[in-house]
Amino acid sequence: MANRGKRIKAARETVDRTQRYEIDKAVELVKEFAAAKFDESVDIAVRLGVNPRHADQMIRGATVLPHGTGKTVRVAVFAKGEKVAEAEEAGADIVGGEELVKKIQDEGWLEFDKAIATPDMMGLVGRIGRVLGPRGLMPNPKVGTVTFDVAAAVKESKGGKVDFRVEKAGIIHASIGRASFGADQLKENAMTIMDVLVKMKPATAKGTYVKSVTISSTMGPGVAVDGTHMQALLKE
Repeated sequence: MANRGKRIKAARETVDRTQRYEIDKAVELVKEFAAAKFDESVDIAVRLGVNPRHADQMIRGATVLPHGTGKTVRVAVFAKGEKVAEAEEAGADIVGGEELVKKIQDEGWLEFDKAIATPDMMGLVGRIGRVLGPRGLMPNPKVGTVTFDVAAAVKESKGGKVDFRVEKAGIIHASIGRASFGADQLKENAMTIMDVLVKMKPATAKGTYVKSVTISSTMGPGVAVDGTHMQALLKE
């Protein structure tokens, strides 16, 4: 524990907190500081100039990262009829209808990371909304998890799809991979997130839209990224 504390302290002292690094340098620093014995997750936090209390400024969406997240995603699908076989063939970890809802309702079973449902199952799924909602597991058409195309939804979830939603403070958090990823892979994943957020800018948002961007590994310090430079790269 003492050695780990020294590494973290040294890493924090290395980062110039007054500087916003270009994305290439920021990714290099994050990889350099990821010195844990496990493959640390790398995340991005983007503070936006929006007021989530206004419905028209509630930023919520999803995107498939070109290099995935490096995480194994367990997918549950609520479906019936021919959609059951479709979901299973696509690689869903568990598929069910009323019996799956009952298992979650009665046993508190939640051994999955993402839930997908066909529209005709939402009446049933709504019964466990209070269980799924607070954990970010409730299927939602806005992020493509309420759909009859369950095969595509399962494959996207397994292949690196990330959901994001702006918090009260106007911050979006998302995973962009693992410390073991190449620098170019992390950069491309980060740029993909940024591209989606820029395109989602509400017409009612005033002033600076992208206020700050920070990337960090699980055990490493946050590295401030030059958001203006990232947006300029997107226009090239």
